[in-house]
Amino acid sequence: MRFIAFDLETTGTVPGVDQIVEIGAVLFNGSQVESVFSTLINPQKPIPAGATAVNGISDEMVYGKPLIEEILPSFSEFCQDIPLVAHNAPFDAQFVLADVKRYEISGPKGIVLDTLPIARKVFPGLPNYKLGTLVQHLKIPSSNFHRAEEDATYCGRLFIEMHKRISIGGKPPLIENLVSLTGKPAFTFPQIDRQPKQMGFFI
Repeated sequence: MRFIAFDLETTGTVPGVDQIVEIGAVLFNGSQVESVFSTLINPQKPIPAGATAVNGISDEMVYGKPLIEEILPSFSEFCQDIPLVAHNAPFDAQFVLADVKRYEISGPKGIVLDTLPIARKVFPGLPNYKLGTLVQHLKIPSSNFHRAEEDATYCGRLFIEMHKRISIGGKPPLIENLVSLTGKPAFTFPQIDRQPKQMGFFI
């Protein structure tokens, strides 16, 4: 199965108010990494100290980096219509969705799957279902957390391990079955046909 695991780092927790400062996306073909999309983003506002304490991304690091409206088309092109996975996907998806709507740019076309509720069903009884806990439980090699590309890679490895466990007789589950395991309706980003702005005239 080809899929893209993605993760964001942000200035805070409120989509539409706080801003994306890093996108990491890793395209897997089976268990192999096929390609990577990774970039820092200038949020055009100071990064709060609390956010920097979590992800290590400072104002100096994002100075001169591209803006989100410059990055979104490239991100969507990278993702195409390939299924997307993220850990606690609604958080990341809502940040992308806010900018898709704000700048009237089409998002990725693939279905977004959340590894968090799937992990709760595949690995019952763990003390919590944080990405770090699951990575440790599965003995997935790891070093740094809370940087987008690294966390996307861990999420991808987690998805592969879950995919193996819910395959029956070597036959992988259908996308519809994976969606049903999340307990939520399938989510896809809107595809926006941006129209040129026109001036109104009254005669």
